[in-house]
Amino acid sequence: MTDTRMPPRWRHPVPWIWLAAMALGLWLCARATYVADLSAFLPSAPTAEQRVLMAQLKNGAVGRVLMIGIRGGTPQARADASRRLAAGLRASSAFDAVHNGEDGDQEALGRVLFERRYLLSPGVDARRFSVDGLREAIDETVGLLGTPVGSRIKPLLWRDPTGETVRMAESMLPASAPRVDDGVWVSRTQPRAVLVATTRADGGDLDAQEEAQRQVRAGFAALGASGLQLELTGPGVFAVDSRATIKSEVERLAVAGTIAMVVLLVLAFGSLRPLGIATLPVASGIVAGIVATSLVAGQVHGLTLGFGTTLIGEAVDYGIYYLIQARAMGHGGWLREQWPTVRLGVWTSVAGFAALVISGWDGLAQLGIFAVSGLLAAALTTRYLLPVLAPNGAAGAGMRERLGRLTQSLTLALPRLRVPLLALTIAAAVALAWLPSPWRGSLSTLSSVPQQELDLEASLRADLGAADTGVLVAVEAADEAGALAAAERIGQRLDALVQSGKLASYQSPARILPSPATQLARRDALPDAAVLQQNLAAATRDGPLPAAKLSPFVQDVQAQRTARPLTRADLKGTPLAGALDAQLLAGADGAPWTALLLLQGPAGGDLPLAELRQAAADLPGTRIVQVQPELNRIYAGYLQQARWQAAAGALAVLALLAWHLRSLRRLAGVLLPLAASVVLVLAGFALAGAAMGVLHLIGLLLVAAIGSNYALFFDYLRQRGDADTDTLASLMLANLTTVVSFALLATAKVPVLAAMGWTVAPGALLSLLLAAAFSRAPSRGGTAPVTQ
Repeated sequence: MTDTRMPPRWRHPVPWIWLAAMALGLWLCARATYVADLSAFLPSAPTAEQRVLMAQLKNGAVGRVLMIGIRGGTPQARADASRRLAAGLRASSAFDAVHNGEDGDQEALGRVLFERRYLLSPGVDARRFSVDGLREAIDETVGLLGTPVGSRIKPLLWRDPTGETVRMAESMLPASAPRVDDGVWVSRTQPRAVLVATTRADGGDLDAQEEAQRQVRAGFAALGASGLQLELTGPGVFAVDSRATIKSEVERLAVAGTIAMVVLLVLAFGSLRPLGIATLPVASGIVAGIVATSLVAGQVHGLTLGFGTTLIGEAVDYGIYYLIQARAMGHGGWLREQWPTVRLGVWTSVAGFAALVISGWDGLAQLGIFAVSGLLAAALTTRYLLPVLAPNGAAGAGMRERLGRLTQSLTLALPRLRVPLLALTIAAAVALAWLPSPWRGSLSTLSSVPQQELDLEASLRADLGAADTGVLVAVEAADEAGALAAAERIGQRLDALVQSGKLASYQSPARILPSPATQLARRDALPDAAVLQQNLAAATRDGPLPAAKLSPFVQDVQAQRTARPLTRADLKGTPLAGALDAQLLAGADGAPWTALLLLQGPAGGDLPLAELRQAAADLPGTRIVQVQPELNRIYAGYLQQARWQAAAGALAVLALLAWHLRSLRRLAGVLLPLAASVVLVLAGFALAGAAMGVLHLIGLLLVAAIGSNYALFFDYLRQRGDADTDTLASLMLANLTTVVSFALLATAKVPVLAAMGWTVAPGALLSLLLAAAFSRAPSRGGTAPVTQ
């Protein structure tokens, strides 16, 4: 019997309220901030070592560096292309600096340093301006005139006879700097010219980073150099490519999933109108999830958005349940008979995901917020909007009767396999206890950067002489001056390791910008004019440089005797700013400042970790950070917390079901297929030797959420004593849409989305089959005919 007591749809307020809410939600979605970096998946209460890595990941300066390679052709063609490309990029407002080894690079750097050279040069001390010190420095500088750097020294000779500009440049350049051939940097091992560019935009501004990378590619294409290939890499490239990959995969999967769902629902309903109605809970859930996440977290991570598309796995079920089940009993009957079961399934899902909301990890909290708000919005749409749009459910018959009969056959056959399936589940549980735990994923599994791109980055980094980023020396202090002074203290001990050959070199922010205390000590070492002139006259007697011509030198020294120390702010807009910002990280909101010293190990050898730890042992705030092990610890903590929160969610589900069902037998009947499904999926991963991570765990939560609906419906049918084909058809169709959509997700190029697909697709299928197998629901009698 159908229920027709419903006012005309256009006069009912619910559709208008829903349209207004969706319009507002879409407007907020358009204004939301979407990000793709991994900082959201870092702990909010990190250890000191983890704090260093988090500061690096969140520091925009790290993402500003682009490494460029030009491969192929002849050495002359590569050098010419390097010069022309560098010139074009320097003319662009998108870049702060572009270096390729040309003389102009050093000249620009020299101009920046020249005016404060006596505060910055490591060669400046009191002895430097004694008679012997001046004589030795002048002789050394004159000796350089016959070398390749002589052309750059000669114009500065009368103002800088002690060669402080050269000494500053030497201290800042890494020991394994790129080889120079034909005036530009080239690889030491491959036929490749190399360049490094620093973008003006922050590394977190992915739109600006994308534009800068486009300019590099366009500038190279404009060269028209046949036979040459461009190579471009760096953190900014990874971030932009990851965002593009996530976006394209989400769009591809959305299109493929929509097509698959359209085909399934059209076949099931026999018309397009029910299809459109069935997708409304999904649309409501995704919009609500984005809006809630944006309002609470301030931004929406790409992985959270990708996870949002998986809401189709449960939200579409709600529409299917209503459209098929209300056909026989009308909206009023469905609200009385079936809605309580659906509502309980919603609350169990919400209880499972709610534990993630209070996570100390922003990424997990975002997933929880999205899931809870999305599922609630989808359920409310089903409860209040669908009865208005389709008071009597779906009108068409389609293949629903066949689906109902198929499910009915399964409810007859599968219970006969109850004992073998239970034995299989027990065997799977034993295997899980015996085999190595599959919970051993790493933080790198959250990244969609291909290995070949990582190899290119490592190759260009080696060509540019960049330090080994696997181990860092990190020093923390309350302010900029303290961090630089601490870097100088550990630097003195690293110098001893360099002298002993255990380190090739190291890079320190204090070599770019000495601490204020060091600068003041050097300033105090500068003599007054009378003393300097006297010492200079003695030092240059019978020498190549007459003292009479060195009055510009005396004037410069006197000018710097009253100069204030340079700070980080003074170097903004200079070629040094990018390098300093990457090694000196400002503290935010009361956090300490961090100076990073980058190490270069001996050729063919490993870094001396024991000696490094000993050198840092008694220096407050100084730590040796091994990047990969620390990242593994971050992820292990991330995974451990997620597992505890999933367990808390499971307990909340158990309590909710126990309170509602009020029967130990019924509770066991609902929980057994859920537990068996999860155990069998886990055993499958363990037997395959696959590593599972946080997103697999989220997938298992979704399996439990979807499976709870199936188990509760079978419990409802058992209590009612009437397994009608419409209810059975709705379960089968809901399962098909879920399995197909997540099977598509398993094909994603983004590892985290693929992990979700490989977990949920088999888990959802097992949930339905096991719910039918462990149920004693009647399979005959009381079947509701399908009306035409």
